[in-house]
Amino acid sequence: MEQQPLAQRLALQREYMEKTSQLLSRRYEHPPLALVHSFGCQQNQSDGEKLRGMLAAMGYGFTDRPEQADLVLYNTCAVRENAEDRVLGNVGALKPLKKQRPEMLIGLCGCMMQQEQMAERIRKSYPYVDLVFGTHALYQLPELLFRRLSGEKRQFRGGGEGEIIEGLPLCREGRIKGNLPIMYGCDNFCSYCIVPYVRGRERSRRPGDILAEARQLVAEGYKEITLLGQNVNSYGKGLEPPVNFAQLLCQVAQLPGEFVVRFMTSHPKDCTRELIDTIAQCEKICNHIHLPVQSGSDRILKRMNRRYTVEHYLELIAYARQQIPGVTFSSDIIVGFPGETYEDFLGTLELVRRVRYSTLYTFLYSRRSGTPAAQLEDPVPSEEKSRWFQQLLDAESSIRDQLQQAQVGRVERVLAEGPGRTGEGWLCGRNFSNDIVEFPGSPALVGQFLDVRIERAQNWALFGSLV
Repeated sequence: MEQQPLAQRLALQREYMEKTSQLLSRRYEHPPLALVHSFGCQQNQSDGEKLRGMLAAMGYGFTDRPEQADLVLYNTCAVRENAEDRVLGNVGALKPLKKQRPEMLIGLCGCMMQQEQMAERIRKSYPYVDLVFGTHALYQLPELLFRRLSGEKRQFRGGGEGEIIEGLPLCREGRIKGNLPIMYGCDNFCSYCIVPYVRGRERSRRPGDILAEARQLVAEGYKEITLLGQNVNSYGKGLEPPVNFAQLLCQVAQLPGEFVVRFMTSHPKDCTRELIDTIAQCEKICNHIHLPVQSGSDRILKRMNRRYTVEHYLELIAYARQQIPGVTFSSDIIVGFPGETYEDFLGTLELVRRVRYSTLYTFLYSRRSGTPAAQLEDPVPSEEKSRWFQQLLDAESSIRDQLQQAQVGRVERVLAEGPGRTGEGWLCGRNFSNDIVEFPGSPALVGQFLDVRIERAQNWALFGSLV
């Protein structure tokens, strides 16, 4: 059967929002409460804001306590096995609550549920879960919820190719930092990664829609805007007239108002000198680049299907350091990829020591069923991989200690985000290089850009006082 045009499908969901709102107002004396928790990446967090927006439009309030919730909705992540285990553990913990309160609804959505085998596992092994829908069916939450509330059987919705859905209501978390998706999906098909299979192929939003949302964020008082995509550097494919990521980034940074711009994630194979020059030329773009390298071995990079070499990667780092004063880098690294040898790992260790990352996100390889890497032989014992992993952590910690200590005495521009961990009367924020900074200050300063003189440093944060 031919699918309806997108505009008609969205109009149908708006009708279901209204019908659900009326149903809930008849059923509950007070607004029902929903718990929405998003696991995984910032793209998932952004999807969670859309889920909350639709629920708010239907009359739900929100809670962080499952025992208070009339609806628990977990927005799932499939990137690593431990993320899936966490979701299933949390769902298992809801079973006694569902037994006590059969009218409570439980929903699972997102990347895990886009996988047919996982959705089927939920169907068979978790009969108390009411709603299951994948990333491409996120906008259909109103319909699925109305059907289940109306007494229909458990609702399952998956498949689809994924489309750009504009105009969904949003309920953002926080009032200072805002996520702004610019594209969805990924065309890279790294051999270890499940994302293209659960998020679909790359689709870029229109620049006008992105700029309109950015203006709205600034008008609402947001001070930090993070442009999101699985690979922001490939933004713009297929758009007419053509616009690339560097051009879009510049357009966002040129909007009037007091704010800064960050972006992630950036793929090295598509990182251009034009992008680096744009960061250097625009004062509102933070001088921190997240550039995942994954491995310091050309042989392993090829097996990963990353499509760049260590030499090319280091050339990008060198050019950025030449053009952008004080630029810092963070990265993702996988240890123990199938077929990786200790010599390959030593290449990664050497690269880390050369680049001197301010932050590393390090992971032991997690096999993802359905990816090419899952079929590769993996002869190295997990105990050996763990020893390599510890070597990497030790090197990272030593480098970070040195980088942190080098900042003592500097004056840093910091966006005050909220209370610090140091104690009462302390605030916490991040500087343009993405370092955590804590300093004494009044809560009235939250949401402002402040100059802080760094007086001491620990591995996890810098500490100072207002200038």
